[in-house]
Amino acid sequence: MVSGDLGPAETARRCAEAMWANDHASKALGMTIEHVGPGEATLAMVVRPDMVNGHDIAHGGLVSTLADSAFAFACNSHGVVTVAAGFEVDFLEAAHAGDHLVAHAREVALRGRSGIYDVTVRRGDTVVAEFRGRSRSLGRPVLEEER
Repeated sequence: MVSGDLGPAETARRCAEAMWANDHASKALGMTIEHVGPGEATLAMVVRPDMVNGHDIAHGGLVSTLADSAFAFACNSHGVVTVAAGFEVDFLEAAHAGDHLVAHAREVALRGRSGIYDVTVRRGDTVVAEFRGRSRSLGRPVLEEER
């Protein structure tokens, strides 16, 4: 659902701005939005010392949170409030304090109210994790002016 006279790229940008304004969790973890477009988003985060576990590696839940945030911005980029129906994540490499992680989410399929999104989390050229999210649209607009 593209809003009124807005094109897909502008809809994605405005939806990201609206969501980011209230996304206290992503902000608290130091995430930044690097890119957002129709069906895709890229977010980044530096692993802080308070984000590592007892093995001195980035806590898997926080790596998952970065991927989940990129997923959220990608699946809401079409202008319809969309939430996670579930996800799975595979960890391939450890991340450590000081690592700059980048999560790129892309839409794989969108059918009716359901979507599938893949997110790759990288440290430079190294893939740290692969995430697959399933989304469900709630059928209401993201942007206030559409309500």
